[in-house]
Amino acid sequence: MPPSAPSFLNHRSAVLAVALLLPLGAAALGAPAPAAAEPPAAAAGAPGPITHPDADHLGSTLAGRPAAGTDARPSTADSRSARTVQPAGTLAAALPAGARPLGLDVAAYEPNVDWAATAAAGASFAYVKATEGTSYTSPTFSSQYNGSASAGLLRGAYHFALPDRSGGRAQADFFVDHGGSWSADGTTLPPLLDIEYNPYGATCFGLSTSAMTAWILDFGNEVKARTGRYPSLYTTTDWWRTCTGDSAAAAAYPLFVANYTGSAAPAPNGWTGQHIWQYADAGVFPGDQDVFNGTPAELRALALGTGTTTPPAPAAPAWPLTQQGDSGTRVTVLQHLLNAHGASLTVDGQFGPGTRSAVVSYQSAAGLGADGAVGSATWQSLTGTLLQGASGSAVKAAQVGLNAHGASLTVDGQFGPGTRSAAQTYQTAQGLPADGGVLKPTWLALVAS
Repeated sequence: MPPSAPSFLNHRSAVLAVALLLPLGAAALGAPAPAAAEPPAAAAGAPGPITHPDADHLGSTLAGRPAAGTDARPSTADSRSARTVQPAGTLAAALPAGARPLGLDVAAYEPNVDWAATAAAGASFAYVKATEGTSYTSPTFSSQYNGSASAGLLRGAYHFALPDRSGGRAQADFFVDHGGSWSADGTTLPPLLDIEYNPYGATCFGLSTSAMTAWILDFGNEVKARTGRYPSLYTTTDWWRTCTGDSAAAAAYPLFVANYTGSAAPAPNGWTGQHIWQYADAGVFPGDQDVFNGTPAELRALALGTGTTTPPAPAAPAWPLTQQGDSGTRVTVLQHLLNAHGASLTVDGQFGPGTRSAVVSYQSAAGLGADGAVGSATWQSLTGTLLQGASGSAVKAAQVGLNAHGASLTVDGQFGPGTRSAAQTYQTAQGLPADGGVLKPTWLALVAS
């Protein structure tokens, strides 16, 4: 039997669905190396039919994927329709001064976004799916793209790549012709190429690493020829290493990286950091949760095309190893989290035999290595998404962690406005996404220090 579900959000659960950042480019915005002749479709058999394009979106193929040790999402199934979304009336009304701009990405799986409420909740930007391959256009693109702009968000369009169907230039032309244009109006973000695991077949679409790199450069060069700038590129470090051989050839493209483990690092080869980090697949806003690695002015510069390079991302903390014999706040947080998953521990901050037994039971039920020590995999499995309105032992864990970092909360297990405010204060001070929830980046920072 799986561990009992706590009263906080875990990652989405049934339709497969996945920076700190700074302004423009990743290396200086010089032209990438020219691509070879446009690669043909994969030779290893014809690709299967496109059966669920409305469900294909940024991160939709990442469930359960390995991640060069870092960017695998812990869940194995995922559903937009089943998840809980923060009620609009309980969202943070504005971001604290100094907070990094927050955003979201959506597609046809999220057809009815209240853009005014989303903007009022603190969203600064949005990416909207426009196209896939050379035959699909999102039925919700116009309403989402125009609705986000009308609410005052910077917005951009993205293309879901299917490199085994047609060449990069052909897909770039289809994208630009159906929403993927750009103008230096200060409100339009660069066109975005979504390149990730193949939802219809071989992980790397049957292409060699050199052919995949050439496909991406063909796409980017055509977008540059058509719009005047290179596209941004959405991917994960694991996919990039696996399918391009960790090529540095696309380093001129602003990087939009997906990583749900609490940290955006490490960046793929060629980039020192990322512009946008997709850090969660559910949270305060509809759709995926994103953060820009810079200031509002730098986000505007990204839209205008006047940004320059991306400074290195800060060093990422590591999930700590916690084991029998340890004591203190981290153990107290752990005990509350174990209780949220069905244990009945006395919360005393002492990692004794009883806590170890509860850890082993949880690990066994969760399909983890049952060694009784709490490392990265167990911490990530235990910690989910907490939003205002949540209650229970997981909230107590967050309140204890926030108090250890300067808050003065009553540890009552109720996620009210005071807990949200304390979370935002801590997040802003730490350079984390200041969404007022407690998601993986905040959990990692709370338990790692």
